Amino acid sequence: MEEAAPARAHGRDLLRAPRAGSEGSVDYPSLEFEYGDTDSYTAELSELYSYTEEPEFVTNRRCFEEDFQTQVQGKRWPDLDTAQQKAYVMRLLDGLEVVNRDKRLQVARAILYLAQGVFGECDNELDVLHWSRHNNFLLYQMGMFTAFLELLNMEIDNSQACSSALRKPAISLADSTELRVLLSVMYLMIENIRVELKTDSPEWKTSREAFKTELSFPVHSEEPFAVLLFTMVIKFCSGHAPHFPMKKVLLLLWKVLLFTLGGFEALQVMKMKKREDLCLPPLPEDSIQVMRSMRAASPPACSIELIEQQQQKRGHRSRRPLMKQDSLDIYNERDPFKNDEAGVDEEENDDVDSGIEGELDLMEREAIIQALPAQRPPIERVCFPKGLPWAPKVRQKDIEHFLEASRHKFIGFTLGQDTETLIGLPRPIHESVNTLKQHKYVSISDIQIKNEEELEKCPMSLGEEEVQETACEILYRAMLYNLPQYMIALLKILLAAAPTSKAKTDSINILADVLPEEMPITVLQSMKLGIDVNRHKEIIVKSISALLLLLLKHFKLNHIYQFEYVSQHLVFANCIPLILKFFNQNIMSYITAKNSISVLDYPYCIVHELPELTADSLETGDNNQFCWRNLFSCINLLRILNKLTKWKHSRTMMLVVFKSAPILKRALKVKQAMMQLYVLKLLKIQTKYLGRQWRKSNMKTMSAIYQKVRHRMNDDWAYGNDIDARPWDFQAEECTLRANIEAFNNRRYDKPQDSEFAPVDNCLQSVLGQRLELPEDFHYSYELWLEREVFSQPIRWEELLHYQ
Repeated sequence: MEEAAPARAHGRDLLRAPRAGSEGSVDYPSLEFEYGDTDSYTAELSELYSYTEEPEFVTNRRCFEEDFQTQVQGKRWPDLDTAQQKAYVMRLLDGLEVVNRDKRLQVARAILYLAQGVFGECDNELDVLHWSRHNNFLLYQMGMFTAFLELLNMEIDNSQACSSALRKPAISLADSTELRVLLSVMYLMIENIRVELKTDSPEWKTSREAFKTELSFPVHSEEPFAVLLFTMVIKFCSGHAPHFPMKKVLLLLWKVLLFTLGGFEALQVMKMKKREDLCLPPLPEDSIQVMRSMRAASPPACSIELIEQQQQKRGHRSRRPLMKQDSLDIYNERDPFKNDEAGVDEEENDDVDSGIEGELDLMEREAIIQALPAQRPPIERVCFPKGLPWAPKVRQKDIEHFLEASRHKFIGFTLGQDTETLIGLPRPIHESVNTLKQHKYVSISDIQIKNEEELEKCPMSLGEEEVQETACEILYRAMLYNLPQYMIALLKILLAAAPTSKAKTDSINILADVLPEEMPITVLQSMKLGIDVNRHKEIIVKSISALLLLLLKHFKLNHIYQFEYVSQHLVFANCIPLILKFFNQNIMSYITAKNSISVLDYPYCIVHELPELTADSLETGDNNQFCWRNLFSCINLLRILNKLTKWKHSRTMMLVVFKSAPILKRALKVKQAMMQLYVLKLLKIQTKYLGRQWRKSNMKTMSAIYQKVRHRMNDDWAYGNDIDARPWDFQAEECTLRANIEAFNNRRYDKPQDSEFAPVDNCLQSVLGQRLELPEDFHYSYELWLEREVFSQPIRWEELLHYQ
């Protein structure tokens, strides 16, 4: 976090600037960020390479040109027709089968040069991207991916490389050269083939579908390709293979899941189709479109400035009946750039800070608010559309609770889960029930849970469940038995990559594929390496957050108990406090961090003459308003936290216990609608536990929740009277969920031959006549077995009397 210090100082200078003219409070600009599956095509390609790998571009080119000139003399790669290109690729494939390790690496580097777009023959970046895409489709069609998969398996099992890395005191780029070349080629193939363009030929579209099927439904191997990458993650975290290039493995794993399972828009289409198949009504709105149309609220201001403005405006106030509610807890924050250490005790200080708000009446608040719009760009004056952005939802359980309470009050007895009988209830109750039923929402998860309960009750009469063999189902089955280890390993790496983590001796080293063999000796080299290391960590956080969110969303759609199984193991591995620790930092500094050197990014660096880098140019960074990957990571982690805690009161209490409210409130400073929405959701679910004083002191946050978060008709989240919020039910809730998950996994995936429902053979002769599979060496030790297991064991006939 040393690099964040200049940004923090610069941020404080910006804060002080408006105060000179006493114009108004601080306001951050809105972030023009569009959330999606991935960043831009070039950004995703450039993040594959560390800046310390830059010299290897020249090595790859040299290996290709030395081999190419011996095979095709006097011609360039773009001059060859398709048949000649295929013939040359076939020769390269033959070269991968040689025994000599160094020669095999040279051929692999030549193939990597092709996958990178034969940049030596190109004049600009567009040409590089065009030939990279063309060559990767060609490489796949010639069977290159399968060949590289075999080589990757060989490298994973290479015990000599593992033991060599374990003996070294410091691991560098040189220890993972072969693995990095293999993973880079595979990543470039998947990323280029995955991205669809309108100009793609029918042949390329066919190749894309074939590749997707090959990765999703493996034929030659028993497990999907993603599981092999998960195995690499486990092996790295266990300490047996510290030289594995984790950034490349995680990026490749994320893109494989994105390609085989589908992105967020594909997921929405699958969800709509599944609802249609289950005869459920369509979704009330497209959540992706709603979030894109939402407007961010103004971030909090410093309370010191508010007091100054209060004193200045006290003499000439104007009365207004209502006030604008477009800021979030504007009176509660003392310092937008709060130190990490201060965040721990902020919840206790909330009540103290609220005195400022208590002393300001409506007119004084209005005077403060009036000063804010002066510094906003004109585009932000557009009014928020009338009405609430989300259609309200009601669960079946909510209707049952409402009727139970009404019957108890007016009749004196209840009718269980009966929601149709309204006899004896007043007319307003009838209208309330009708309104609730109009907004009733039945989720796919509700249907799946109901079906699971029926299968548990009547296993014989309902028979075998028909399970559709989707890519998600195959992946879950392959991951099932090692899934806890996968989740723990991912969270270990996430912890090591988090900017708030302190270096510990027992933590894993995630910098093996970024540190050069020779450490920097000049200030400029040290600055460049520092930027590279921070960028490296940011990319790891981005890939882990994205792949975890993808897994949770796809498993939830496939079957709710698959999602709950992954969620529970994430919770057991302390995912909730880990994410909160991640956000317990200066989040604006993290999102606006400039840990990139644009002139060193691929493909710019390989087609342009690189300017001389100076310390000033490195410190200035690029001109971007924010870092896309960091904002993407923050939103993903908030979405994961929402998925883990939604409708889980025990996990919501974890948010309260870990004092998440002040941490989340600081995240509201980021003026981006989607991020604010997920922060407000997390605050909403815990307001009932935070006490009346907290709610009273944070009315602006409560107003923002009301304005932006979906309403549940009879959810009194703002008052703390929820009948589900009973502390003594928390442990039972998790235990019941765990039992349901185990029952589901046992029923669907553990099918022992000696099932309790199998017919029993009562005939003595047929039982004695059955052939049993005995070990090969059993006849050698048969007499010894008889002596030990039969003759030496006394027969206790009296024990039979106990079973009478």
